[in-house]
Amino acid sequence: MAIQEARRYEGRHAADDHPTACAGCAHCGENGHRRAVAAFLARREELAAGHGVPAAVAHSPVAARQWVSDELAQSARAVTAHGREAGLAWLARVRTGSIAVVWAAVLALLLGQALTALGTGWTATRTAGLCTALLLAAPLTAAAHAHRARGGLLAPLTGEDNRLSTTRAVAAWLLFLCYALLFLTSRSLATTPFGLSAAAGLVTVLALVSGVAVASRFVVSVRIAAQRLQKVRADRPRAADLLCDDNGRADLADVQYVLVSGAVLAHSAVRLATEPGRLPELPWSLALLVAVSAAWHLAATCTEGNRPAVHSVVRAREAGDLDAPIRTGDDIEIRGHGFVPPGAAAPDPLTRLVVRIGPVHAHVPLVPVPGGFANPTNTVLTVSLPADVEPGRVEVSVVTAAGIETNRVTIDVVD
Repeated sequence: MAIQEARRYEGRHAADDHPTACAGCAHCGENGHRRAVAAFLARREELAAGHGVPAAVAHSPVAARQWVSDELAQSARAVTAHGREAGLAWLARVRTGSIAVVWAAVLALLLGQALTALGTGWTATRTAGLCTALLLAAPLTAAAHAHRARGGLLAPLTGEDNRLSTTRAVAAWLLFLCYALLFLTSRSLATTPFGLSAAAGLVTVLALVSGVAVASRFVVSVRIAAQRLQKVRADRPRAADLLCDDNGRADLADVQYVLVSGAVLAHSAVRLATEPGRLPELPWSLALLVAVSAAWHLAATCTEGNRPAVHSVVRAREAGDLDAPIRTGDDIEIRGHGFVPPGAAAPDPLTRLVVRIGPVHAHVPLVPVPGGFANPTNTVLTVSLPADVEPGRVEVSVVTAAGIETNRVTIDVVD
């Protein structure tokens, strides 16, 4: 299937059909990325089946494995480069789309108020609501333009790892509170001043979600600095980041935090719509529910991830091979955990995995199998002992794609 997809894209989008003038457009960027991915998948499946290896290196398993790894590494870098171009084009579309959504919401509000005013007439409340929407839409549009290189309105919700942050998205409570305050202020100009005595629950929830956003960022920064959390930069933000971990699997702590906060926010919005004369009165039971949800999410953030570690290093043994000590040129098997950080399972991050053997840095070869890679994995790495490693006691450690080095394990290398 991958080979057919690669041929289809190559036939439909030949090099002559895409001049350099359109290299930065969204359409060509996405098509280039799809073609690169299809070509990589086709190449990986071909090499996994044992085809395409030059005869000059086919006689040596070590040389053939290294050649295959280098070939896949070059293809993976091409995929990453095309993906970066596609990501920039995607961010440009998001910036335009976010501005369109903001003004579409203003237009929808105007149409809704005009339709509901047919029977009752235009009121000061409708005027206040429309003026508030315009007051918010103007600075949001300016902010989207200022951050056009990072996706417009998506920029404040994106973390340092280029993923959407759940805590920052939930902290969008601030936008709702700003709308409510501006709306009531505009309304009070035509009627009577409003009071804040019933808004204690709403302010408490805002303080909770804002505090969790700040605390979560601090905890992540401290754990990364202490090398207890590995973060690999994503290609681009995705909506799934709000509910999933860095590996793309649904995370229960994120899911419940978004659902609970979204439900309470919807409740407050309905209360504001039904009682436009004051800030929504949020029951303390709902505020407590948000507090429990926020504590759960923060606790999950504090316990996320662990430091990669090497447990043992042994000589890799093929079927029928005799038991023997580790010698130069032998394959060694490094066992441990955390070698492939969350979000680093793509081919390009895998090529950045390095084993330090004494003074020598050995890159872990990519060993393709149908549908994936047999090496490296999160718990086992296999590399050949370089010829530059001197016999004797040698320390072995692993440097992951996140730049974190594991503990060192000593092995004995004999002549």
